Formats: sequence, structure tokens, C-alpha cells
Amino acid sequence: MDEKIEKHIGKNIRALRERSGLTQETMAAKLQLRGCDITRSAVAKIEVGQRHLYPDEIMHIKEILGAEYDEIFYLSE
Repeated sequence: MDEKIEKHIGKNIRALRERSGLTQETMAAKLQLRGCDITRSAVAKIEVGQRHLYPDEIMHIKEILGAEYDEIFYLSE
């Protein structure tokens, strides 16, 4: 995946997480409860575009944050 795109998606996820009032630690814990093998450090790397996302993680993040896919994948200029 394009590094620039990953950074945009990570930025969107961070904004959505903060809007939801969740910490990276809480987000990781909620993902773990859904069966994702992820740490707080991995969430931090996702948010800065240094770690790829798996499809199941995207689905769970969407549900946890109460977001739409368009909000996650929005690519601003």
C-alpha cells in the first residue's frame, strides 16, 4: 500500500479514536477482546502509518469507533 495513503488512514483512525474518547491502550484492549492480536504500540504504529491494517482489524475498528468506512478511508489533499 502507498505510504501516503497509510498515513492518511492512520490519521483518520486517530481522530476517530480521540473523538470517541478512547486511549490507544483501550482501543487495543477492545480489539483484543474481539480476537485481534494487537498491542497499544501496534495501534500507535497504525495511527502514524507504520503498520499495515488487516481487513478484520478495519471492520472491528469501524465498529468500536462507531464510524463509517468513508470516515476511515477519507483521503484529504
